[in-house]
Amino acid sequence: MPLFLGAHVSIGKGYRHAVKEAASIGADTFQFFTRNPRGAKAKALDPVDIGAANALREELGFGPLLAHAPYTLNLASPKDEVWDFAIRLLTEDLQRLEHLQPVYLNFHPGSHAGAGVEEGLRRAAAAIRRVLRQGPFQTMLLVEGMAGSGSEIGYTFEQLARLRELTGAEMGFCLDTCHLYGAGYDVKERLEEVLAAVDRVLGLEWVKAFHINDSLQPLGSRRDRHANLGEGHIGREAIKKLVYHPALAGKMFILETPGGLDNYRAEIAFLRQTGESFNSATG
Repeated sequence: MPLFLGAHVSIGKGYRHAVKEAASIGADTFQFFTRNPRGAKAKALDPVDIGAANALREELGFGPLLAHAPYTLNLASPKDEVWDFAIRLLTEDLQRLEHLQPVYLNFHPGSHAGAGVEEGLRRAAAAIRRVLRQGPFQTMLLVEGMAGSGSEIGYTFEQLARLRELTGAEMGFCLDTCHLYGAGYDVKERLEEVLAAVDRVLGLEWVKAFHINDSLQPLGSRRDRHANLGEGHIGREAIKKLVYHPALAGKMFILETPGGLDNYRAEIAFLRQTGESFNSATG
């Protein structure tokens, strides 16, 4: 199966430019923010640009894209005005993404702000149900697993499974290597056990994407601090084993490491070279 490998790319100059930029760093997919990640403003859609981007993606053999909702969304908030705001923006994003298929929409599940994890999960699920009632949408929602900082929800597989159960809809997952490590899942020394737990609790078929990051903080820190590959506690070898694990064949892998396009280009080259040697050794 194909390996879709990419990084986070800006759409500030349009979607076609983003596709070209992703291709220039050796990627065959990419992630982008649907709007200002720290606010609510979204750039007006240009049908000509979107059509050109879709055509170029097909020409280059790109996989699905990964859209990322803004950090300002808090679907688990006990405050109605914050909750309503999150519902409105997530609904608008799904509507806008209808023109950019195939694409997934990744979002953070939110923070319960003192109301408790179960109440946060119930609140987020109710918000997602309201959003999905505005459909049907072609885009699948992917809830991102978190590190568990502060009052974040969704930092255990059981919480993620509970959110999907409460939502009562087909919803996928995006897992982040730094978040997993921070939440206490040892992807460095116990990868097989972690993937077995993912399959048992979530179902590996529902994990559509991975964010690939090293971690500045140690195992179980409950901290979300991304590092370049090999410059954190996880290390390049462990990340290589995850990306090329046969159980994860066909998934999307998106770099969110520091340093921008030049760093992404180097890390994608490393992972692709790693893949050639890895496949030769195991073939």
